[in-house]
Amino acid sequence: MREESRIAIYGAIGANVVIAAVKFIAAAVTGSSAMLSEGVHSLVDTADGLLLLLGKRRSARPADADHPFGHGKELYFWTLIVALMIFAAGGGVSIYEGILHLVRPRPIEEPTWNYVVLGAAAIFEGTSLAISVHEFKKKAGQGYLAAMRSSKDPTTFTIVLEDSAALAGLAIAFLGVWLGHRLGNPYFDGAASIGIGLVLAAVAIFLAQQSHGLLVGESADRDLLVAIRALAKADPGVSEVGRPMTMHFGPHDVLVVLRIEFDPALTASGVAEAIERIEARIRSQRPDVKHIYLEARSIRKRAGP
Repeated sequence: MREESRIAIYGAIGANVVIAAVKFIAAAVTGSSAMLSEGVHSLVDTADGLLLLLGKRRSARPADADHPFGHGKELYFWTLIVALMIFAAGGGVSIYEGILHLVRPRPIEEPTWNYVVLGAAAIFEGTSLAISVHEFKKKAGQGYLAAMRSSKDPTTFTIVLEDSAALAGLAIAFLGVWLGHRLGNPYFDGAASIGIGLVLAAVAIFLAQQSHGLLVGESADRDLLVAIRALAKADPGVSEVGRPMTMHFGPHDVLVVLRIEFDPALTASGVAEAIERIEARIRSQRPDVKHIYLEARSIRKRAGP
C-alpha cells in the first residue's frame, strides 16, 4: 500500500469517527434533521474509509493460478462499493430523512449545540481535507478534476471528494439550521437534509463512473503510451513500433502489448536479444509496467505478396 494513500485514509477515518458521534448527539438533543443527515454522512464516510483499506489490502495479494495477473482490480471493485454506499446509505437516507421532516416538521431546539458541533466538525473535516489534498497534490501535476479523471488510484481522490462533500454538507446544514431558527420555519432544516443528500448522490455518481472505466479495462495515460513507444523505438534493431495496447490491473500494475517490426537483417538470436533489451529498458524506466508482451514482425514479411 502506498504510504500517501494510507495516510489520507487513516486521517479521514479518524476524523469521521469523532465527527459522527458528536453529530448524532447533537441531532438527538436539538431534533435537527440536517444534523441527523450529517451524522449519517460521517458514519458512511467512516465505513467507506474502512472499505478502501480493505480494497487496498486485497488488491496487494500476489498472483495465483486463478488470477495470473494478480488481484489489483479488487481496489476498483471496492471503490465501486464505496460509491454505492455513498449513494444509498448517504444520499438516499439523507433525502428520505429530509422528506420526512418536511411532512412532519419539528422546530429546532437549542440551536447553539448545532453551531458548536458544526464548527468543530468543520475543523476536523478541514484538517482531513488538507491532509488528503496535500497527498493528492504530490501526484496530481494538473487541475484537480482532470487529475481525478485520469488517476488510476481512486483511493486518494475518493477521500478528497468525500471531505469536500463533507464541508459542503456542513455549510448546507448550517444554513438550514440558521434559517430555520431565525425565521421560525422548520422546513429549511428538512430542505437542508435533502440538499446534503443531493451532494452525496453527485459524488457517488462521479465515483461510480470512474470505477466503471477502471473495472472494464482502462488504458494507461497518453504519457505512458508515448514513453513506451519511444523506449522501444530507441533500440537499434527496431524499424517500427505499433501503438501500444495497455490495460491497468491496478494503480501501479500495467499490462503492455506491443507490436514491433525488427530489422530483417537480424537473426533469430538477434531479435531475441533486442526483445530482452527492450523489456529491460521499459521495466527500469517505467516500473509500473509489470507485464510486457512483444509481438515481433519483420518488414520483409509485411511487404511480401
